[in-house]
Amino acid sequence: MRANQTSANSKPTYGLIASGGRGRYLSSSFNKLGAQCVAVCDIREDCIQKALEVNPGAKTYYHHEELLAQPGIDFAVCAGPDHWHYPHLRDSLKAGKDVYTEKPLSYSLRESALIVDTVKKSGKIVQVGMQRRSAPSLIKAKQTVDSGLLGRITMVKAKWHWNVARPLNNQPFTGKVEWERFLGSAAKRPMEPRRLRYWRLFRDYSGGNMTDQGTHLMDVVQWFTNTPGPKAAVAMGYVAKNEGAEHPEIFSATIDHGKFLTTWELNYCNDFEDSWSILFMGDQATMRLDDAGVTVWKEQWKDNRTPILEEKAPVPIETHIQNFLDCLKSRQQPNCTVEIAQRAVAGPHLANIALYEGRKAKLADDLVTVS
Repeated sequence: MRANQTSANSKPTYGLIASGGRGRYLSSSFNKLGAQCVAVCDIREDCIQKALEVNPGAKTYYHHEELLAQPGIDFAVCAGPDHWHYPHLRDSLKAGKDVYTEKPLSYSLRESALIVDTVKKSGKIVQVGMQRRSAPSLIKAKQTVDSGLLGRITMVKAKWHWNVARPLNNQPFTGKVEWERFLGSAAKRPMEPRRLRYWRLFRDYSGGNMTDQGTHLMDVVQWFTNTPGPKAAVAMGYVAKNEGAEHPEIFSATIDHGKFLTTWELNYCNDFEDSWSILFMGDQATMRLDDAGVTVWKEQWKDNRTPILEEKAPVPIETHIQNFLDCLKSRQQPNCTVEIAQRAVAGPHLANIALYEGRKAKLADDLVTVS
């Protein structure tokens, strides 16, 4: 049997690297599907204690290298901040582990390329946590687009609305916090609780909601349209109510995919049509994807407002995790490889460059160099 390849009758074991809210959610889902968490790691004591409520008896660590040295771990689940995605993945692969890693794939375009190269050389199974790739409703919707029902797609509109923006809480943490460990390769600075509590809103640690939510939606856009990657992007945005944040919670980006444009808009100060949606606008029909499912309307809108296709269906995380667990046994590639994830996050990375540099950002053919 290959190293880290579990037998058909054994329960696969894993170590959870970063046991914050997302990590614990993933851990609960893995456990429901028959995996066993035997080790948890975080730089916050309170997160470790909460993870033990989900995984009683697991060994605990503050440093992921120590977790990865523990015998008897088949794979790692990595759910840390963006600037730790590459180090956690790289070190897990060096330790001989297969990996389920959270999205977005990377902190930067160049880091995406490093990750793809590292995974390719490792020969390990790596699934990126973009669960729409394993959603039966979206797989079926993709087949509908491939059938030509929509005609020529000229514009796609992606959006995310949640009314969750608030001034950032900067109160001290209770319990041990390894602040220097959290900073990692980021700029050194004195302890500032809100930077750790809301790391996604600071440029040193994340691409913000542009890449966090954007990688989900841009992946679906490129998957459904058979587009290899973006060409260029422009963007504008601002901090409205998240006082103390650096990344905006209000933004609008336009991404050029060559044969069509994608608009990517996020507003965390409004919950109209709560959550996400993607509108594929073809010259024969229009398709809308959202939490409720899939809806298609035939042209012309003024005369055809009754959907010709309507399917209510969720986007469950469990089917994506099950796909990864199946691949641990089969050694087949999972539904969301690092190559797919590299292309998905490229547009949002470009949009951030455009936003902060106040210019149009163009992507080179290698998905790395920006001109």
